[in-house]
Amino acid sequence: QLQAFGGGLVQDGGSLRLSCTASGIIFTIHTMGWYRQAPGKQRELVATITSLHTTTYADSVKGRFTISRDNAKDTVFLQMNSLKPEDTAVYYCKANRGTLSEYWGQGTLVTVSS
Repeated sequence: QLQAFGGGLVQDGGSLRLSCTASGIIFTIHTMGWYRQAPGKQRELVATITSLHTTTYADSVKGRFTISRDNAKDTVFLQMNSLKPEDTAVYYCKANRGTLSEYWGQGTLVTVSS
C-alpha cells in the first residue's frame, strides 16, 4: 500500500514537497516513481528513482523537481520548486519491481495558481 501526502494550493513560482510512504512491500528493492494526471490528459511520468538511487526526470520538470528516497522510512519524496500553473495535476506515486509487481498510491492534488 502506498499513501501520498503533501499536495495543496500554491502560487506560481512556489514550492511543495510530496511524500509517499509504503507499507506491506519490501521498499528497498522497488523502483519508486511519481506520475501526474492533469484534467483531460493522460497520466505521465514525472520522475523515478531506483533502489540504487538512479534518477530520471521528465524534461518538463528537470532542474525544478527532485526525487529522493529514505529507505529507512520506506518513503519517497518529490521536492517541487519553481512551480508553474501547468504543473497542476493529481500526483501519484508508484512502486514497481520490473514487471513482477506494481503498486499505485491514491494520488494527491497539486494546484498552482497564476
